Amino acid sequence: MSHPQQDRPTLAELERGLPFAERHIGPRPDELTRMLEVLGIDSLDALADRALPATIRDAQPVGGSLPDPVGEAEMLAELRELADRNTVAVPMIGLGYHGTRTPSVIRRNVLENPAWYTAYTPYQPEISQGRLEALLAFQTMVADLTGLPVAGASLLDEATAAAEAMTLLRRAGRSRSARFVVDADTLPQTLDVLRTRAEPLGIELDVADLSGGELPEGEFFGLLLSYPGASGRVADPSAMVEAAHERGALVAVAADLLSLTLLTPPGELGADAAVGSTQRFGVPLGFGGPHAGFLSVGQRHARQLPGRLVGVSRDADGNYALRLALQTREQHIRREKATSNICTAQVLLAVMAACYGVYHGPEGLRSIALRTHRMAAVLAAGLRAGGIEVAHDAFFDTVAVRVPGRADAVVSAAHDAGIALRRVSGDEIGISTSEITTAAHLRTVWAAFGISGDAAELDAATVDALPAGLARTSEYLTHPTFHDYRSETALMRWLRRLADADLALDRTMIPLGSCTMKLNAAAEMEPVTWPAFADLHPFAPEADSAGTREMIGQLETWLADLTGYAAVSLQPNAGSQGEFAGLLAIAAYHRSRGESERDVCLIPASAHGTNAASAIMAGLRVVVVGTSGHGDVDLDDLRAKITEHGDRLAALMITYPSTHGVYEADVREVCAAVHDAGGQVYVDGANLNALVGLARPGAFGGDVSHLNLHKTFCIPHGGGGPGVGPVAVAEHLAPFLPGRGEVGAVSAAPHGSPGVLPISWAYLRMMGLDGLRRATLTAVAAANYVATRLGEHYPVLYSGTDGAVAHECILDLRTITRDSGVTVDDVAKRLIDHGIHAPTMSFPVAGTLMVEPTESEDLAEIERFVRAMIAIRAEIDRVAAGEWPVEDNPLRGAPHTAASLADDKWDHPYPRELAAYPTAVAPGVHDRKVWPPVRRIDGAHGDRNLVCSCPPPEAFA
Repeated sequence: MSHPQQDRPTLAELERGLPFAERHIGPRPDELTRMLEVLGIDSLDALADRALPATIRDAQPVGGSLPDPVGEAEMLAELRELADRNTVAVPMIGLGYHGTRTPSVIRRNVLENPAWYTAYTPYQPEISQGRLEALLAFQTMVADLTGLPVAGASLLDEATAAAEAMTLLRRAGRSRSARFVVDADTLPQTLDVLRTRAEPLGIELDVADLSGGELPEGEFFGLLLSYPGASGRVADPSAMVEAAHERGALVAVAADLLSLTLLTPPGELGADAAVGSTQRFGVPLGFGGPHAGFLSVGQRHARQLPGRLVGVSRDADGNYALRLALQTREQHIRREKATSNICTAQVLLAVMAACYGVYHGPEGLRSIALRTHRMAAVLAAGLRAGGIEVAHDAFFDTVAVRVPGRADAVVSAAHDAGIALRRVSGDEIGISTSEITTAAHLRTVWAAFGISGDAAELDAATVDALPAGLARTSEYLTHPTFHDYRSETALMRWLRRLADADLALDRTMIPLGSCTMKLNAAAEMEPVTWPAFADLHPFAPEADSAGTREMIGQLETWLADLTGYAAVSLQPNAGSQGEFAGLLAIAAYHRSRGESERDVCLIPASAHGTNAASAIMAGLRVVVVGTSGHGDVDLDDLRAKITEHGDRLAALMITYPSTHGVYEADVREVCAAVHDAGGQVYVDGANLNALVGLARPGAFGGDVSHLNLHKTFCIPHGGGGPGVGPVAVAEHLAPFLPGRGEVGAVSAAPHGSPGVLPISWAYLRMMGLDGLRRATLTAVAAANYVATRLGEHYPVLYSGTDGAVAHECILDLRTITRDSGVTVDDVAKRLIDHGIHAPTMSFPVAGTLMVEPTESEDLAEIERFVRAMIAIRAEIDRVAAGEWPVEDNPLRGAPHTAASLADDKWDHPYPRELAAYPTAVAPGVHDRKVWPPVRRIDGAHGDRNLVCSCPPPEAFA
């Protein structure tokens, strides 16, 4: 007779398997024990007691709505059930969103490849040359197709791109008018976002019917035309462009990028700017996003362009190299004087769109455009032959149809047959074609109208529906990049070469403070490509998206509960947009109480630059509050500023834990002081990874926060985006969430970027509350471990009153730089020789490095970073001692390329082996060696000689 083993796991435990949290959290139990021993404590609970002030700990259960965690298989099964509740009809709704085919080579080698999706914004360009080259191809593609020479490295969507163009035209123009004229035939979601952006800036939006070709009377600073229009109509805008210029206004054109392979581009028609979306270039619909928007301008407006701009420069050896250009425009430098508040872009989606252009080339894109147009032309011909009125003679892909009193019946019949059309009104329908439209789809649509047709016969008898005078004659995509990688083998190898020129999470930790570069688990990523999520149109009938809407509702509930707020909106498609939405809610709340004079926003000096830029966009005045020697908000200065501004105080924006990496013990007192003065408290959620499961900003004084799902909740950074920045509010601010009437939309799609929301849903579903709490405390333990291990080598700038830091720490190099001449740039570049990505440089304090190891890095990887930093400090000491000159040492020479080390000429005072393999004091570098493709890049040269599209091949000679 056998006896049960007392220590044997139960069948239920065996069935559950290893909890996902054990996969997500890097340090193994014994490693965590060793880390805690270094900190002089014996448990994570003890760490919580030491690091977190008792004043912020929430007595109420945190995250009570979050169900018990499940494993990967169970999570995927639950998510599959939600996906199965969606109905994916053939999308012929249009409105800027179209069916597209993602080439398998791009889906597999980019979208599903961690070398691409786990990379960060290319702030270390020497190890970002791959994604920078792909973004340069994106810029070149947009510039060529729009006929305007300068294009940015992607915006959030078409609607926000149009809003950015509106403010650009106002900055760049000479007109003193506050009026902006917009074509009434503009996408309705673009009009919504324009209204939201215009109102707080005092811009008067004039939506005018321009179908007659006449501009409205009176002065205006700018004009937005649609080409084609939302109704599908194509008309020559050149006369209106010229007339607007004669009246001192600048002109932007919202254009369909695919149509510009057939139509004269906006730049050749005189436009100053062009905006739009690259979604139909191989990027799935995703129920509205993420998709890369675009904005291109003439050369004279290049320095006004918002967001990211990739430029060509040179490295220390004079070789061609890429970097982000003109960064002095960006919000983290110019703060309230920035051109916009953009931080996250849509880099991964821009890369996909660029690869789509490379894969198809100019001939392939033209063929897709011609197919799309011919489907629309034949569709319209069949409708006319059946006695149906077609509204426009000239169109590209959208046919506007008038069926008095029959629209609902026709749309319903088409939907029953598996095709989604756009109901414009009870009398009008919009039908859009795309690269996935087939002749069978046309027959189904005709049948929904009660008619029949023969597509082949109609094709032979039907002329194109594009105006002959607008036929494109200029060449585009002539650069070899769009011709050399047309076979799948060539494209695959190009993508591999680019990935090898980058450093992402698949090869090293990325300890960027304030960025939370944690694991993006494969199980979380997998559902993103499921057709039931990926192929859903954002304006599909509500019943078609039941599963996605339930997922969104659950995610909103969980996030609200975890943060202590009453309501959440997932519409903001970047952290910056979440900030903007939160501040709009505060301003609207004050107006609703008859206190519209409240317009002062207090912001600590240490705050992220987006805070100040967002406040200006929301119509608020920025007043800076000082910080104390401990990194906290200076309470005396805060009280003085509150007293000074009195009844004009609208809000205080704080980041918690502070941007200095400190849990502020006085945060409740800070919030109370603002509330007592009638203001609201905005708690920036950038550092929420130090709070989840432990404390809730909505419970310790916050009225509103934005959350970064691309930080705390595992959506990957994708080389600089996508991001999702939900806004969470207390109950009194819930009526003022975006798109709820009082405040307009802040992004084009109703739910922002739902295509990546399964990632965060999956993370929360698998982690559960206990897993989240352990993840948070492990991140705090890792930061304190780094601070303790490196504290004797580099001063740690700030810590709490108990000596602990939060989830990140700041290493102060200012004295080291003064004594040795070695700068934070030198340290960052030398880390590349160690195969490690640098921490955040000179933010929030110039001359420092902000380190955030996250919970996902195991002790071996953390130690690899620690040893590298100790080795670098030893090299700094040799420079300080005069052994190596300041201008010629392994740090100043870093990073070292293989080519520079193989050169016959080596006249440096340090040996080649030390340059390449700093192993004498940091063993273990050989097996993790990263060879950067370029040496240190000359940023100033690139800014003085701005080139932001693919240079000709002779530039490489």
